[in-house]
Amino acid sequence: MRGSLLLERGPELAAAARAVEGLVAEPARGGCVLVYRGEAGRGKTALLAEIGRIAGDRCTVLAARGDETHTSVPFHVTRQLLQPALEERGLLPAPDGRGAEAVDRIAPALGLAPPPPPPAAPADPQVVRGGLVRLLDGLAARLRDRPPVLLVDDAQWADAESLAWLDAYTRTRQGGGLPVLVVLAHRPPPPEPHAPGAPATLAALGDRAVLTLGLDALTPEATAVLARDALGGHADEPFCHALWTVTSGNAYETVELLAKAREREVDPVAGSVALLRELGTGARGGGLVARLQALGAGPARLARAIAVLGPDSTPQLLRALTGMTGTELAAHTDRLRRARIVTAPDSPVTPAPSPRADPAPTTATQPARPTPAGPLEFTHPLIATAVYGSVPAATRSALHGRAARALAEAGHGPAAAARHLLAVQPADDEDAVRRLRAAAAEHLAVGAPDAARRCLDRALAEPPGPETYAVVLYELGCASLLTAPAATVRHLRSALDLPGLDDTLRVDATYRLAQVLAHSNQLGEAAGTVAAEAVRTPPGTGRRRLQAAHFMYEGFQAAEEDGPGRSRRLAELTGRLTGADNPERALLAVRAFDAMLRGEPAAEVVRLCDSALVDGAPARGLGWTDTTWGFEIPALTGIAYAFADRPDRARALFDEAVRAFEISGWSGAHLAFAHTLLGLAHRRRGDLPRAQHHLEEGLRLADRVGRGLPVHWDTACLLVDTLLARGRTAEARDVADHYAFGPPWPGAIVLPDGPSVLGRLLLAEGRHEEAAHTLEAAAEALTTRGRHHVLWAPWPFDLARALATTDPDRAARVATEARAHAERLGTPTARGEALRCLALFAAPAESRRLLTRAVAHLAESPSRYEESRARLDLAHATGSATALAEATALATTCGAVTARASTHPPE
Repeated sequence: MRGSLLLERGPELAAAARAVEGLVAEPARGGCVLVYRGEAGRGKTALLAEIGRIAGDRCTVLAARGDETHTSVPFHVTRQLLQPALEERGLLPAPDGRGAEAVDRIAPALGLAPPPPPPAAPADPQVVRGGLVRLLDGLAARLRDRPPVLLVDDAQWADAESLAWLDAYTRTRQGGGLPVLVVLAHRPPPPEPHAPGAPATLAALGDRAVLTLGLDALTPEATAVLARDALGGHADEPFCHALWTVTSGNAYETVELLAKAREREVDPVAGSVALLRELGTGARGGGLVARLQALGAGPARLARAIAVLGPDSTPQLLRALTGMTGTELAAHTDRLRRARIVTAPDSPVTPAPSPRADPAPTTATQPARPTPAGPLEFTHPLIATAVYGSVPAATRSALHGRAARALAEAGHGPAAAARHLLAVQPADDEDAVRRLRAAAAEHLAVGAPDAARRCLDRALAEPPGPETYAVVLYELGCASLLTAPAATVRHLRSALDLPGLDDTLRVDATYRLAQVLAHSNQLGEAAGTVAAEAVRTPPGTGRRRLQAAHFMYEGFQAAEEDGPGRSRRLAELTGRLTGADNPERALLAVRAFDAMLRGEPAAEVVRLCDSALVDGAPARGLGWTDTTWGFEIPALTGIAYAFADRPDRARALFDEAVRAFEISGWSGAHLAFAHTLLGLAHRRRGDLPRAQHHLEEGLRLADRVGRGLPVHWDTACLLVDTLLARGRTAEARDVADHYAFGPPWPGAIVLPDGPSVLGRLLLAEGRHEEAAHTLEAAAEALTTRGRHHVLWAPWPFDLARALATTDPDRAARVATEARAHAERLGTPTARGEALRCLALFAAPAESRRLLTRAVAHLAESPSRYEESRARLDLAHATGSATALAEATALATTCGAVTARASTHPPE
């Protein structure tokens, strides 16, 4: 009768057949997403099975099923889909293969390796999701001859992590075509399908599908065909119509009711309509439960255990949960099978021999079949829902508690038992708190922070004892760090307000709280939080960690009350530090960055940067992907190097950042920022085309994450500056407009100074008055803070040019003051640029002398671009054709325009 469930499913099967043909014809990009929606019992499972049969000869079919009892188990569906391909089919990538690295990183999520034990850092969910995306790409590449077809039944019960993976995969590959066919079957979504969470993800997948088909109920005509096929051609019209009325055209219920009618040898005529309705009453809901209870206490108790355990209903666990012997379990299983309530792998349901009664207990003359080794399951999710719903709340809670213990005793680990602990009523049980915390740690280790949050929320409800309550709050805050920053702030603040955190946890909680506040554009509050805790923290590494964060977040603010005072206190604090440990190195990195912004001598900046590193690289624990300190510390060091005329060292650090983020799978904002930093290093080297390449890549990666991120400001600013240097003013304006580069400015500083670069853009566009106003505002803000780095904030050079025709005396004063700051900074690039600007206001002979000295300085600069600009100016001033040709050639190698630049802003 299974084929009967495909009646009236011709269009749905035809759509699937076309999709399979498209995938086979073009494996690299011919796949798509198909979605089948329908109420329970409409034949979705049979439809997916038929699609699997259609594809099986030419494709690799990977199937999974959502389960009502496992929606809280992260990657449950993912494991069903990929584990067979990776293990049974021998498709684990070779050590140097395309997907080997991804498998190694995401093996715990796939169940191919145990989660790393504490104190391993939590896995970033974006990293794990990205690894799974690349893994599927790698599998598709290896299966070109038999491309993958992914079938997910009951997707409404799929776990959120698996749905997020499928959503990410189909979204990222949408433009270039899919190398797989994804087929989802699920019940209709809730009234608000776009509410946050798994329903929204499922709705997004449906929106992305090339075809979404709703499965209608069977028509009266189709129901009559089924009745006559099952009970004989003499089934009359009243009987067939009653069958359709009783089942409402539900394919599953129709087939099941016909099977019961055949077992009871019901005559399919009008006179049997009353009996048919009576049989139908026991097919679902309360009638089904009554029919189950009629089988006896043993089968009913076993059915309840199966409803609680779900796919984990192995004989071993069922015996532990029910207290049954092996013989009892086999006998009760057989009765449930014969009643068409449960089934097992490779164990078809055998109809009862008695036509007029429910199956009789097993006797010596009718031995029960052995219970299969595989898990038992209900013949349909409708039965599972009905049985589970019939269990009284107190009994259900007790069963889940026993199931959690049974799983733990069987060696399944805390995460496997967690879904049961979530369903147990709170009982002031410290052991439950301990196991939930252990489960949360496992969830974090596989990249499922939302699952960890559920466990820790439930642990708080237990509740924990006074000595551990604050620690659980701290753990909950850390679990929320990547996905729910507002919750992190709330939980960490609560933890810090309670007793129970030792000094180490207090420091870490405060540091992480400040991180979240800073990344939420609350830099002032972040700085104040760590400063207050630093005062209460005993001297040592913990206090220095908080001090580093305090000075860093204060320095990141676009405005502060006493910038020079803060810089002075930072210099005093770090004056005797040598970089003996990571807190000292972090403080030295912050000090180097601050000294660079202030325009202090570059030699001192380089010395500080060197002290913040170990053999020219970040120390262990201070690396790009370290979660204790964050990526900011090595970033500050590299940025300070870049503006101290050491872009070679900056580039080495930033190359490592890209490599580290790619290896770790951090393909979002972190990798975007790494490319931005590489763009900065190449800009300071004068390699404009390569700088533009990395900056555009940074924007592309950032755009995939969202809009308005901090990395967008920095990258757009640098790209505008680079395009202007290349003479591409219109393109620079397009970038500025697209990313809203301009006021209102963010609360954090922009790299390089945003208003200075905007003023440069306005000047390049000939909007001199607007440029002057913008640059004067930048001057006021930066001068008040004591920040005088003439390359990070090049407002003096451009303001002098903007005022050159309207107020030449003031322009000359600005240029003269800029030269003083450049001399203090002491880098060849700053000195040369300052002399080049001064030459604008000098008499011809003095101008040539200044330009000659500028060229001499810039010849020692790491930036060929700035050197080319000075040589072009000097060539035009002297009228030397040879010098002009040489300067033009140098500018061309930098990717810059070759028009005269002395009377215009740097392009």
